[in-house]
Amino acid sequence: MAFINQQVVKASAPLKAAHFPFPRGEKLFEAISWCATDYYTKASSGKPFEARGVLVIGESRQGKSHEILRLRTKFNDGSVIMPDGRPAKIIHCFLSGKITWKDLGVNILELLGYKLKGRRTQAAIWEMVHTYAELQGVVGIHFDECQHVFTEEGYRTNQQILDSFKTLLKEPRWPLMLILSGIPSLATHVAKEEQLARLLRTVHFEKIDLTRQADMDEILQLTFSYAEKAGLDFNPLATSDFFERLAFACCDRWGLVIEMLIEAFTHCQILGDTVCATEHFSHAYAKTYSTPIGYSPFTMPNYRDSFNQDKLMDILKQTR
Repeated sequence: MAFINQQVVKASAPLKAAHFPFPRGEKLFEAISWCATDYYTKASSGKPFEARGVLVIGESRQGKSHEILRLRTKFNDGSVIMPDGRPAKIIHCFLSGKITWKDLGVNILELLGYKLKGRRTQAAIWEMVHTYAELQGVVGIHFDECQHVFTEEGYRTNQQILDSFKTLLKEPRWPLMLILSGIPSLATHVAKEEQLARLLRTVHFEKIDLTRQADMDEILQLTFSYAEKAGLDFNPLATSDFFERLAFACCDRWGLVIEMLIEAFTHCQILGDTVCATEHFSHAYAKTYSTPIGYSPFTMPNYRDSFNQDKLMDILKQTR
């Protein structure tokens, strides 16, 4: 008995390694480049300065984290050299739930390779963060799923977090660029701190809207690109009706569309088929949402009445 299905690995690995160049990726690159250029220019002067940051907004499963990781990996490959002659780095911190600023500082220290021993004050912990960041050439932090640190009722706590983010950008000894990413509600919280919002450039990851010709063109290019990577014929499914069903089944999230394509195309190859069919996507839908095979937006004539996208997202959250 083999736990690893090498046939699936062989079929899916090239698809999972593939990258589709969405226009939003270019916008994100331009925003991060803007921050890095500003940082480099000011650091060259040798005088205290404030850094800038990027606010990345979009519904879940839109591919925000993937795009940021891709650019952060490129940034950290040693090619970005700061005026002091050292390669620059941006570290990543995932925010999974409510956390105090002090605890967050401890987490950042661990990311910097320092395991805190003994008790420290919040001020001392963040002093160490700046010290170790400077020693390692860390010039930025990506706070992922940033909305989790805010609550609707906790005005004072929310304001403290916003003030602290602002302080990281303005710290005169070693300012840090910030990439704050999360769902749209994050933008509402950030807007409450005017000085912080002024230092951030916002990049929106919009949901799929096939009434826009640009989105229709994009989903067409995306599906054919992945089909070509898989060595499959996608032509029989290249209709407006199928693309609308695909977008609906994926709750209008680009990231989910890519996951669905990989699942469907892998299944197609495993079966030995060379032409893509509705059945492959119905199977992929069942795998994605853990539902019975055969009942999906790809097969139901009145799918918009039969399925609720909000409930689909709830199912996805429960199964992941």
